[in-house]
Amino acid sequence: MNSDSDLQIAGDILEVQHLLQPARKHPSTVAEFVGLARTIAADREQWAPLVRYDATTRWYHRLRTGPGYEVWLLSWVPGQGSGMHDHGLSSGVLTVLEGKLTERTERGSRSLDSGAQRVFAPGYVHEVVNDSLEPAVSLHVYYPGLTEMPMHAAQCAPTAADVVPA
Repeated sequence: MNSDSDLQIAGDILEVQHLLQPARKHPSTVAEFVGLARTIAADREQWAPLVRYDATTRWYHRLRTGPGYEVWLLSWVPGQGSGMHDHGLSSGVLTVLEGKLTERTERGSRSLDSGAQRVFAPGYVHEVVNDSLEPAVSLHVYYPGLTEMPMHAAQCAPTAADVVPA
């Protein structure tokens, strides 16, 4: 039986700097973009003073850009929604910072409470709506940066409120 530990065999990895990968300044994987969104969400002092609410249209603010990506801050007053859309060639991470949002797809509806995250690929069709009685704030990371947002005809699965008795 060999009792040598990995450290005894390989040596201390911190002593072999040329084997360590340099820390990346910007995210490049889905997990890193999710981590970026979580880091920004946790830093309330950074984003909260920027939030505005507009009863006539959804408010949005580009919070940050990096090589090939954008971070957007959005507010939603009760009743506001995005309409059915996709994000063209962009993938994304949606994080609810405050309040509650509803995401609707052709497969059904999902309630997104504060802290919830959704990751989506290019071409993913959804609608985001504030169905609650309180305002909401969300953070959106797009890679590559958002260049289009094609709108789609409503194709969501019906909810109980949509079903008309025969």
